[in-house]
Amino acid sequence: MPTHSSHNPSRILIIRPSALGDVCRSVPVLAALRSAFPAASIDWLVQDTFAPAIASHPALSRVVPFVRSRVGKVHMAAGRAELRALLGTLRSAAYDVVLDCQGLARSGVLSRITGAPLRIGHADARELAFLAYSRRVPHAPGTSEHTVDRMLELLAPLGIDPPADPDMRLHLPASLDHWPARTLGLVPGQRYALLAPTSRWPGKRWPADRFAEVARRLLDSPLGLAAIAFVGTADEQPQIAPMLELSQRDPRVINLAGKTSIAQLMALVRDASLVIANDSAAVHMAVGFSRPMVALFGPTDIRRVGPYRRDADVIQHIGPADRLDHKDTAHGRTLMERITTDEVMTRATRALAR
Repeated sequence: MPTHSSHNPSRILIIRPSALGDVCRSVPVLAALRSAFPAASIDWLVQDTFAPAIASHPALSRVVPFVRSRVGKVHMAAGRAELRALLGTLRSAAYDVVLDCQGLARSGVLSRITGAPLRIGHADARELAFLAYSRRVPHAPGTSEHTVDRMLELLAPLGIDPPADPDMRLHLPASLDHWPARTLGLVPGQRYALLAPTSRWPGKRWPADRFAEVARRLLDSPLGLAAIAFVGTADEQPQIAPMLELSQRDPRVINLAGKTSIAQLMALVRDASLVIANDSAAVHMAVGFSRPMVALFGPTDIRRVGPYRRDADVIQHIGPADRLDHKDTAHGRTLMERITTDEVMTRATRALAR
């Protein structure tokens, strides 16, 4: 509960437009606000494509979506109309408080445009976003650098202490309760593993042939898995040719790349007995649904952006001379190739036995 009674906002806006994994791991801010202010209206400004990640959260009052592909094209009539509609929505809502959990120029500008008297953001927000805030929250030296903990620091101006056990839970509509089993052709009680073998960044990809080998070994093992499903976007399929070939030979390996919505992907993660994933949104969904997981990381600082409080589920081999730069493709691939199929199988077996 708030420690200062003077803070009792009735209309609150969270700004966290993207990306999908970041949206998923921002829900503790929403949960903490709802716990502190049960009667408040709490909205969330989010890119329309990522809105399903939070739309069913019981603590949320309203999603404020925007179509990024249009807003970014203000030189076109559709883009200007989209932007005008968004700005009108933000101004008319009369928010008391805005929390900018994104901390970039665009989110800072949107925060300022709301006209909210209390606009909270990080003092070290990038791209000069901090200029838009009426309260700039400094990061306390010596405390956790994880992005979840840093976002929770934004609650301090409202008199809310960061929760000892942040609520990471994700929520889905009841209409998806049985969707994964139906889609995979499973009967009640049958278990499956979900593999997320793709990444936007080549340096974050574990070799696709190793994913295929793990899939084969899992299905041939006595671990009781009836199926392996793998996911990705339609344009990521060239990354995972060995998985596609395996799915054509073995009907137990089911290709869902490019065939799921975000909500359906979340449902697949929620019901999986095991998730094996590169550094991607699936990792943070697995945290939000408390699923057994093996997370494969290379050029990423897991202290900041790894699966929250799930470091034990990460396989990563970093040496003193290694750089954590996911844009350095060659070095990233070197780091990812240090992960062997044997150690993934060992971790998977252990996770399935929990």
